Amino acid sequence: MIKGIAHVAFNVTDMSKSLQFYCDVLGFQKVFEIRDDHGNPWIEYIKIRQGQFIELFYAKEALSRGNAPGLTYSHLCLEVDDIHAIADRLRAKGLTLDVEPKQGKDGNYQCWVRDPDDNRIEFMQMDPNSLQSKS
Repeated sequence: MIKGIAHVAFNVTDMSKSLQFYCDVLGFQKVFEIRDDHGNPWIEYIKIRQGQFIELFYAKEALSRGNAPGLTYSHLCLEVDDIHAIADRLRAKGLTLDVEPKQGKDGNYQCWVRDPDDNRIEFMQMDPNSLQSKS
């Protein structure tokens, strides 16, 4: 069963400006960061409320503004009770998973599909020991 939206993710061109906007302007709290396999900054986590977050990804390449929709959108994440049950349901509906169920760097379990317009959707089962749960 889908429980709700866990996070929405954006690629950002200037992390300090984005953090200032989401934290100082909107009043949310930066709670943790995740580094990539090489130790480089990768994701900054902004807490909206318990269990709901905004992920800000360091853009790997220059993004244009204005007339290029979709360049900053990364993905929608839906929280689920059982990652294997949702993966089975998606497969039963004829979908191919982009990523099979696995544990992510944040400690949660995830799998991924794409919608008909090729937008990425993550399904996430929260682990009580995950970075989000502890924040």
